[in-house]
Amino acid sequence: MNKNALFQLITAMMIFGSVGFFSGLTGLPAMELVFIRCICAAIFLFIAWIVTGHLKKEHWSLKETIIIGLCGIANLLNWIFLFKSFEVISVTIAISLYHLAPMIVLILGSIIFREKLTFVSIIAITLCFIGTIFIMGTDGFQSHSVEWEGIIYGIVAAFFYAATMILGKSITKTSVYATTFLQMVIGIILLVPFVHYSAYTGLQISEWVYSILTGIIHTGVVYLLFFNSIRFLPTNVVSFMIFVDPAVAIILDIFITKFRPDWLQWLGIILIFSGLFYTLKASKTQAATDDNKIDLKAGEESY
Repeated sequence: MNKNALFQLITAMMIFGSVGFFSGLTGLPAMELVFIRCICAAIFLFIAWIVTGHLKKEHWSLKETIIIGLCGIANLLNWIFLFKSFEVISVTIAISLYHLAPMIVLILGSIIFREKLTFVSIIAITLCFIGTIFIMGTDGFQSHSVEWEGIIYGIVAAFFYAATMILGKSITKTSVYATTFLQMVIGIILLVPFVHYSAYTGLQISEWVYSILTGIIHTGVVYLLFFNSIRFLPTNVVSFMIFVDPAVAIILDIFITKFRPDWLQWLGIILIFSGLFYTLKASKTQAATDDNKIDLKAGEESY
């Protein structure tokens, strides 16, 4: 287990857990907010690319450049549908549906990267998934209280989120600065014809501040940490650590907006943290087992 990569991923997910609240303070529709995020993040990432010296050392690969492009498109659609779901349904329900993504990643990861899907992994991911569904609460399962349009947006966002994670894990040679910067540029180019620029004219100073912060912090910083960390972590660990995001979102909902979970939502929160606990425990056990195997092999070769 790469502890530094794990710390980066957890940090990224903790920051991203507050994106739903910040998006509501920007006063912008989904498409226009994503456009601002791309611009702010592109500027931040380009400066970081230069300052760190990676721009001069960059080694380009045609195959990875194509993957970066596809990853950028998937990421853009992921954002658009996620923020569309925020407009229609609550942050808690949207984030819960959004986290169908790790289920998709875990299954595809076992096929594409041939990573072993252990019994503990299946149990842990199942606990986390059931937990996110329960976070919808007792009212969330009543047809009259759920906006199905928002639910569809959340599920579609989850599919593109999963695609972003799978494609991002396939990028290993191109620096994380180049990877994330190119994704932002692709987003800007694709959105230019569809953005309603009049939406920016009536924004207050505070809304501009929130929009810019969302672009720099929730996009630039988060994606540097995210895409750098997933290169060095197994798919199952990436899948489970993603659930730090909804856990943070729920905590913020409770302490900032005074949201009070019902019994089913509390059960969901407990299940999510239980899944995370078993994931970390299983990962440490697997790492210790692998180290023992290496030591035994080295000992045998010494004879």
